[in-house]
Amino acid sequence: MSFPRIGVIGGGQLARMMAPAAEALGVAFHVLSEAEGSSAAQVSSQVTVGDYKDFDTLRAFAETVDVITFDHEHVPTEHLEALVAAGHSVHPGPHALVYAQDKLKMRAKMDELGLPNPTWREVTDTDSLQAFGDEIGWPIIVKTPRGGYDGHGVKLINSADEAADWFGKGPLLAEEAVDFTRELSVMVGRSPMGQTAVWPVVATLQEGGICTEAVAPAPDLDPAKAQAITADVLTVAESLGVTGVMAMEMFETADGYMVNELAMRPHNTGHWTQDGSITTQFEQHLRAILDLPLGDPAPKAPVTVMANVLGADREDLYRAYLHVLAHDPQVKVHMYGKGVRPGRKLGHVNISGDNVESVLARARHAAHFIAGTDTNPHPDLP
Repeated sequence: MSFPRIGVIGGGQLARMMAPAAEALGVAFHVLSEAEGSSAAQVSSQVTVGDYKDFDTLRAFAETVDVITFDHEHVPTEHLEALVAAGHSVHPGPHALVYAQDKLKMRAKMDELGLPNPTWREVTDTDSLQAFGDEIGWPIIVKTPRGGYDGHGVKLINSADEAADWFGKGPLLAEEAVDFTRELSVMVGRSPMGQTAVWPVVATLQEGGICTEAVAPAPDLDPAKAQAITADVLTVAESLGVTGVMAMEMFETADGYMVNELAMRPHNTGHWTQDGSITTQFEQHLRAILDLPLGDPAPKAPVTVMANVLGADREDLYRAYLHVLAHDPQVKVHMYGKGVRPGRKLGHVNISGDNVESVLARARHAAHFIAGTDTNPHPDLP
C-alpha cells in the first residue's frame, strides 16, 4: 500500500506549516495556490496555481490527491459537496465546514447544542438591525455571515445607519457586544474513526481583530471552567462530525464563557503547539484527515507563548531577525515568506519556560523587534 497524497486548497502560511508535518509523516503534499510564489508554494514540492472558486479547477486538483483539506474556509460549499458526491475524500467535510463558513448557521447550531452564545439575530435591513439594538442595548456587533477574517467583516456600531452600506448581499448577523474579561481559545483534533485529542485552553490577545498573542495554558483559568470548555469543544466536534483540527474561540466572562467563532483548520491560536506540545496542530491535522492514530497534545513546558510578527514600517526584516536569534537562543522564529504590509501576519515566535511574565515579555520583544515596533536591542526583561 503506497502512502497517501494530501492536497491543500490555499497557499497561505497554514499550508506552508503543514508541509514539514507531511514530510515527517512521509506523505506527498500538493498545494492549490491562488498565485505563484505564495507562502506555501515556496516550500511545497508540488504546486498548482488556480482559482479555488472554479469547480473545474477543484475537480482537476482533486484527481491528483487522495485527501483534500484546507488552508482557509472560503471554498464554495456547493463545490465541496459536488467533490464528495464524485467520490473524493474531503476533510473536514462540507457538512461540518459550513459551520465555520457561515456564522449564522454556527450561531443557530450553538443554540441547538445548548452552548453559551451571545444574544444574536439574523437581520435583513436597517429596520430589523435597529430594532435588535434597541431591544438589547447599544452598541452591538454586526458581522457578515461569510468571508470575514482577522477583523474584516466585523463592526461595532452604535446605530443601524453605521451598517447601512453592508446590506444588499444577503442577511447579516447582529450580536450583543459581550462584556468579557479576556479571550480564550481551545484546539481539538478529531479523526473520521472518532478519536479525539484536545490541547490546553489558551488565553489570546486580539488587537484590531487580529490575534497577536497566545499564552498556553491560559494563566489562572479555573480548572472547572477549563474542564467545561474541554467537554464543550468535544461536544461540538462530535456533533458536527469535524475531521481534522478545529479551534473554538471564546469570550471569558465573569460567570463562564461564550462562543465567539469556529475555525476548522489549523489556527493562529494553535501556533504555540509547534514548539510547545508533543504533537503540533499541523501534524495532528494531517494525522486526523488521514484517519491515523492521533498524537499526544500534552504541553512540553509549564508555559509557551506565541507572539505574531505583524508588518509595520520596516521592510527588510532579516537584520532584526538575526539579532533576535542571537539575543535569545531559546526563541523559535517562524517566518512566512511574505512581503511586508502594515498589519499583515509575517510570522510568529514561540518561547517556552517556567514563568509566564518572563516568557511573555521575551516573546513580545522578539516579535516586535523583528517587525520594527520595538527598537531596543537589549531591553531589561523580567
